[in-house]
Amino acid sequence: MGASQETGFEPATGDGPPDPGPLDMRAGAVRTAFEGMLHIRRLTNTGNPDPEGTPARWELHRPVRAVALALEAAGIPASAVGASGERAATGYRVCEGERPGSVRVEWAGPPGSGAAHGEEGGLTGCVAVLRQLGWTALLYRGPRRRRFLEVEPPAGAGGTESG
Repeated sequence: MGASQETGFEPATGDGPPDPGPLDMRAGAVRTAFEGMLHIRRLTNTGNPDPEGTPARWELHRPVRAVALALEAAGIPASAVGASGERAATGYRVCEGERPGSVRVEWAGPPGSGAAHGEEGGLTGCVAVLRQLGWTALLYRGPRRRRFLEVEPPAGAGGTESG
C-alpha cells in the first residue's frame, strides 16, 4: 500500500502506529493538510463572517478525519497502537460517535500510563481547539467515570445538499 501512503495524507486518529515516520516530514504534511482545510473553508463558507471558524461541507462528510486533523495540527498528542494491538502512547483517540455525523474523542494510553488522570486536561485542550474551529464539543462521563467528548457540527450546518 505504499502508493496510497505517497498520494494521501491521513491524520492521526490515535489508533495508528506510534511512529508515523520522520517527525519533520510529518509536521510538514500536517501543516499542509490543515492549511488546505482552512483554504477550503475560506472558499466554501463565503458570506460567513468567520469562514475559517465554520466546518466546510467536506468535513461534515468526514468528521473523524476533520477532527483528527484539527487536533494533530494543534500539537495535541495522539494515542497510538503497537504492532500487537496494545496502546503504545497516551493522547487523543478519535472515532465515530454514536449518532451519524458525530465523533467521539477519548484520552487513551497504555496500562499504567496515567491516561485516566490526565484525561480532563487533555480533553479540555481538545475542546478549546475544536470550538475555535466551529465544532460543538461536549464533555461527558462514561463507564468507569472515564471522560470523553461528543463532537458534532454546529447547529444548522450541513443542510441536505451533497458535497
